[in-house]
Amino acid sequence: MQSEKIELVKLLLETESREVLDEIKAIFKKQGNDFYDDLPQHVKEDIEAGLKDIEEGRVCDHNWVMQEARAKYGLDN
Repeated sequence: MQSEKIELVKLLLETESREVLDEIKAIFKKQGNDFYDDLPQHVKEDIEAGLKDIEEGRVCDHNWVMQEARAKYGLDN
């Protein structure tokens, strides 16, 4: 692994290509990205709406939801 890193550093120091440098930067930036950054805008908006619902107390207890679903669909569990 260390020898590969050294080889990459040598290649990096020898290059005169702006395109290569930009691509390498993009790779490192992408590694640090949160998956949230890559989500479509409508999904981000849905997440934000859900978080707002939580902040404003518009939530249901999991056990209550399960109880309602069991009653609605006639499940015994």
